[in-house]
Amino acid sequence: MEITAKEVAKLRDITGVGMMACKKALVECNGDIDAACEYLRKQGLAVVAKKASRIAAEGAARAYISEDKHTGALVEVNCETDFVAKSDVFVELCQDVAKAAVDNNIDDVEKLKTVKTAKGTVDELITAATTKTGEKISLRRVALQTNKDGIEEAYIHMGGKMGTLVELKTEGVTAANLGDVVAVAHDIAMHIAAFQPPYVRKEEVPQADVDHERAIIKEQLLNDEKNKKKPEQVLEKIAENKIGKFFEENCLLYQAFVKDPSVTVEAQLAAVAKKTGTKLEIVRFSKFVMGEGIEKRADNLAEEVGKLSGKQ
Repeated sequence: MEITAKEVAKLRDITGVGMMACKKALVECNGDIDAACEYLRKQGLAVVAKKASRIAAEGAARAYISEDKHTGALVEVNCETDFVAKSDVFVELCQDVAKAAVDNNIDDVEKLKTVKTAKGTVDELITAATTKTGEKISLRRVALQTNKDGIEEAYIHMGGKMGTLVELKTEGVTAANLGDVVAVAHDIAMHIAAFQPPYVRKEEVPQADVDHERAIIKEQLLNDEKNKKKPEQVLEKIAENKIGKFFEENCLLYQAFVKDPSVTVEAQLAAVAKKTGTKLEIVRFSKFVMGEGIEKRADNLAEEVGKLSGKQ
């Protein structure tokens, strides 16, 4: 019989089990929701349902880069505790998910869940890991970058607390100089994690943000007694210098390089390009800070004891 997407979604809402597992259960049980729930329980999968309301605010950001370096993916997978986030089961899951994103060129979470791997669909892998660890596990987001004329490189900070993925457009890269190019890309990805710039270059900064910053600077100058008697053109020059500082703080290329603050990121990249006889340009980057924006559970021991004792 034909199983509709609505029926599959209903079973998933009830059990918390992955879409593919729900569809299989409904097929096995001829569309009977109750029988499908029982089927999933026998498979050891319905345990996920008890975890559906839990908050998965821990986890890790992980990356995978294709062998030819042209494609890279950054994913964030969440779980409930840092203990599980460090487990072999969870780490392997993250790597499998990131690899699936690269292998299938997918940057959409829901589409990625349906991708088939050698071990099953990504959704099934998540369900299996949930069952093994006893914690709610969810794929939160994915970023994919690909450039046939460049390379992708990633940096993972503190075991997954933050992940960055940087893309360089390249010319003249060979087997002999690839190592140096990848090394500088990795250093830049690390720099992004350390300084977290919003933009690569000043042209990317929205004009509204620049105008807003300029207005604030002018207001600051006018409120400073020592500037009140200065000519307008002098104040304009001071303001533009300060706007330059704003770009230095917010754009990757103009920041002091994390491994050598005496040079900018742009200068460091140019030095490596000259050394290797290549042309290198930072195109874009992605950054995930694990758990950002997720409200963590605030446990109240007194309330929990009260509930257990029947006093609340």
